[in-house]
Amino acid sequence: MADEISRTLEALQTAVQMEIDGKEFYTKASLESGNELGRKLLQTLSAEEDLHRQRFEEIYRKIRDRKAWPDIEVPPDRSQMLKTLFAAESEKIGTGTTVQDTELDAVQTAMDMENRSLDFYKARETAATYPAEKAFFEAVAGEESVHHALLLDYYEYLKDPEQWFSRKEHPSLDGG
Repeated sequence: MADEISRTLEALQTAVQMEIDGKEFYTKASLESGNELGRKLLQTLSAEEDLHRQRFEEIYRKIRDRKAWPDIEVPPDRSQMLKTLFAAESEKIGTGTTVQDTELDAVQTAMDMENRSLDFYKARETAATYPAEKAFFEAVAGEESVHHALLLDYYEYLKDPEQWFSRKEHPSLDGG
Protein backbone atom coordinates (compact mmCIF):
# COMPACT_ATOMS: atom_id res chain seq x y z
CA MET A 1 0.00 0.00 0.00
CA ALA A 2 2.85 2.41 0.84
CA ASP A 3 4.41 1.76 -2.59
CA GLU A 4 1.11 2.52 -4.30
CA ILE A 5 0.76 5.79 -2.39
CA SER A 6 4.36 6.72 -3.23
CA ARG A 7 3.75 6.04 -6.93
CA THR A 8 0.55 8.10 -6.83
CA LEU A 9 2.28 11.01 -5.10
CA GLU A 10 5.12 10.86 -7.61
CA ALA A 11 2.64 10.87 -10.50
CA LEU A 12 0.84 13.86 -8.97
CA GLN A 13 4.16 15.71 -8.65
CA THR A 14 4.81 15.01 -12.32
CA ALA A 15 1.33 16.27 -13.19
CA VAL A 16 1.85 19.44 -11.16
CA GLN A 17 5.12 20.13 -12.98
CA MET A 18 3.54 19.49 -16.38
CA GLU A 19 0.80 22.00 -15.54
CA ILE A 20 3.33 24.58 -14.29
CA ASP A 21 5.33 24.18 -17.49
CA GLY A 22 2.15 24.44 -19.56
CA LYS A 23 1.04 27.61 -17.79
CA GLU A 24 4.46 29.21 -18.31
CA PHE A 25 4.48 28.26 -21.98
CA TYR A 26 0.94 29.53 -22.62
CA THR A 27 1.59 32.78 -20.76
CA LYS A 28 4.74 33.46 -22.79
CA ALA A 29 3.09 32.43 -26.06
CA SER A 30 0.08 34.67 -25.37
CA LEU A 31 2.37 37.67 -24.92
CA GLU A 32 4.10 36.88 -28.20
CA SER A 33 0.92 36.16 -30.18
CA GLY A 34 0.37 38.39 -33.19
CA ASN A 35 -3.41 38.55 -32.89
CA GLU A 36 -6.17 38.99 -30.35
CA LEU A 37 -7.61 35.50 -30.92
CA GLY A 38 -4.26 33.90 -30.15
CA ARG A 39 -3.72 36.04 -27.08
CA LYS A 40 -7.14 35.24 -25.64
CA LEU A 41 -7.00 31.54 -26.46
CA LEU A 42 -3.51 31.12 -25.02
CA GLN A 43 -4.34 33.18 -21.91
CA THR A 44 -7.39 31.00 -21.34
CA LEU A 45 -5.33 27.83 -21.73
CA SER A 46 -2.78 29.25 -19.28
CA ALA A 47 -5.57 29.74 -16.73
CA GLU A 48 -6.83 26.19 -17.40
CA GLU A 49 -3.36 24.78 -16.70
CA ASP A 50 -3.31 26.70 -13.43
CA LEU A 51 -6.69 25.24 -12.41
CA HIS A 52 -5.36 21.75 -13.12
CA ARG A 53 -2.25 22.44 -11.04
CA GLN A 54 -4.34 23.64 -8.11
CA ARG A 55 -6.50 20.52 -8.21
CA PHE A 56 -3.45 18.24 -8.39
CA GLU A 57 -1.83 20.02 -5.45
CA GLU A 58 -5.00 19.71 -3.37
CA ILE A 59 -5.25 15.99 -4.11
CA TYR A 60 -1.54 15.54 -3.39
CA ARG A 61 -1.93 17.12 0.06
CA LYS A 62 -4.96 14.98 0.87
CA ILE A 63 -3.26 11.75 -0.18
CA ARG A 64 -0.08 12.66 1.67
CA ASP A 65 -2.05 13.40 4.85
CA ARG A 66 -4.64 10.60 4.69
CA LYS A 67 -2.63 7.94 2.81
CA ALA A 68 -5.58 7.25 0.49
CA TRP A 69 -7.17 8.78 -2.58
CA PRO A 70 -9.77 11.34 -1.42
CA ASP A 71 -13.36 11.49 -2.52
CA ILE A 72 -13.38 14.43 -4.87
CA GLU A 73 -15.81 16.07 -7.19
CA VAL A 74 -15.02 15.68 -10.83
CA PRO A 75 -14.52 19.20 -12.16
CA PRO A 76 -17.27 20.61 -14.36
CA ASP A 77 -16.75 20.33 -18.10
CA ARG A 78 -15.48 23.69 -19.33
CA SER A 79 -15.07 22.62 -22.94
CA GLN A 80 -18.14 24.45 -24.22
CA MET A 81 -16.92 27.72 -22.70
CA LEU A 82 -13.58 27.30 -24.48
CA LYS A 83 -15.22 26.44 -27.79
CA THR A 84 -17.56 29.44 -27.48
CA LEU A 85 -14.63 31.77 -26.78
CA PHE A 86 -12.79 30.51 -29.85
CA ALA A 87 -15.85 30.78 -32.11
CA ALA A 88 -16.71 34.30 -30.94
CA GLU A 89 -13.17 35.61 -31.24
CA SER A 90 -12.56 34.06 -34.65
CA GLU A 91 -15.77 35.69 -35.93
CA LYS A 92 -14.58 39.10 -34.72
CA ILE A 93 -11.19 38.80 -36.39
CA GLY A 94 -12.32 37.25 -39.64
CA THR A 95 -9.82 36.32 -42.32
CA GLY A 96 -7.51 39.31 -42.00
CA THR A 97 -5.02 37.58 -39.75
CA THR A 98 -1.32 37.89 -40.45
CA VAL A 99 0.72 35.02 -39.11
CA GLN A 100 4.36 34.61 -38.25
CA ASP A 101 6.05 31.24 -38.42
CA THR A 102 6.90 31.55 -34.73
CA GLU A 103 3.20 31.56 -33.87
CA LEU A 104 2.60 28.41 -35.91
CA ASP A 105 5.59 26.81 -34.19
CA ALA A 106 4.24 27.80 -30.76
CA VAL A 107 0.84 26.29 -31.53
CA GLN A 108 2.48 23.09 -32.78
CA THR A 109 4.54 22.90 -29.58
CA ALA A 110 1.38 23.47 -27.53
CA MET A 111 -0.42 20.65 -29.36
CA ASP A 112 2.52 18.34 -28.64
CA MET A 113 2.41 19.32 -24.95
CA GLU A 114 -1.31 18.63 -24.77
CA ASN A 115 -0.80 15.22 -26.40
CA ARG A 116 1.89 14.31 -23.86
CA SER A 117 -0.38 15.41 -21.01
CA LEU A 118 -3.29 13.47 -22.49
CA ASP A 119 -1.18 10.32 -22.76
CA PHE A 120 0.04 10.71 -19.17
CA TYR A 121 -3.47 11.23 -17.76
CA LYS A 122 -4.90 8.33 -19.74
CA ALA A 123 -2.13 6.10 -18.38
CA ARG A 124 -2.94 7.27 -14.84
CA GLU A 125 -6.62 6.59 -15.49
CA THR A 126 -5.78 3.04 -16.61
CA ALA A 127 -3.54 2.45 -13.59
CA ALA A 128 -6.04 3.95 -11.13
CA THR A 129 -6.93 1.91 -8.07
CA TYR A 130 -9.77 4.03 -6.71
CA PRO A 131 -12.95 4.95 -8.62
CA ALA A 132 -12.51 8.63 -7.70
CA GLU A 133 -8.96 8.54 -9.04
CA LYS A 134 -10.10 6.97 -12.30
CA ALA A 135 -12.94 9.48 -12.73
CA PHE A 136 -10.64 12.40 -11.99
CA PHE A 137 -7.96 11.42 -14.49
CA GLU A 138 -10.62 10.62 -17.08
CA ALA A 139 -12.04 14.15 -16.66
CA VAL A 140 -8.62 15.82 -16.85
CA ALA A 141 -7.72 13.74 -19.94
CA GLY A 142 -10.96 14.94 -21.51
CA GLU A 143 -10.04 18.55 -20.83
CA GLU A 144 -6.59 18.05 -22.36
CA SER A 145 -8.24 16.52 -25.42
CA VAL A 146 -10.43 19.62 -25.80
CA HIS A 147 -7.36 21.85 -25.42
CA HIS A 148 -5.64 19.93 -28.23
CA ALA A 149 -8.71 20.17 -30.47
CA LEU A 150 -8.92 23.94 -29.95
CA LEU A 151 -5.24 24.35 -30.69
CA LEU A 152 -5.59 22.29 -33.85
CA ASP A 153 -8.54 24.44 -34.89
CA TYR A 154 -6.48 27.57 -34.21
CA TYR A 155 -3.52 26.16 -36.15
CA GLU A 156 -5.74 25.46 -39.16
CA TYR A 157 -7.25 28.94 -38.83
CA LEU A 158 -3.77 30.50 -38.85
CA LYS A 159 -2.62 28.45 -41.84
CA ASP A 160 -5.56 29.41 -44.06
CA PRO A 161 -8.27 31.62 -42.51
CA GLU A 162 -10.40 31.76 -45.65
CA GLN A 163 -10.44 27.99 -46.04
CA TRP A 164 -11.09 27.61 -42.29
CA PHE A 165 -14.13 29.92 -42.43
CA SER A 166 -15.37 28.22 -45.56
CA ARG A 167 -15.18 24.81 -43.90
CA LYS A 168 -16.73 26.02 -40.62
CA GLU A 169 -19.63 27.74 -42.31
CA HIS A 170 -20.32 24.78 -44.65
CA PRO A 171 -21.40 26.90 -47.63
CA SER A 172 -23.78 25.37 -50.09
CA LEU A 173 -22.96 25.56 -53.78
CA ASP A 174 -26.34 24.34 -55.00
CA GLY A 175 -27.86 27.83 -55.13
CA GLY A 176 -30.63 26.89 -52.74
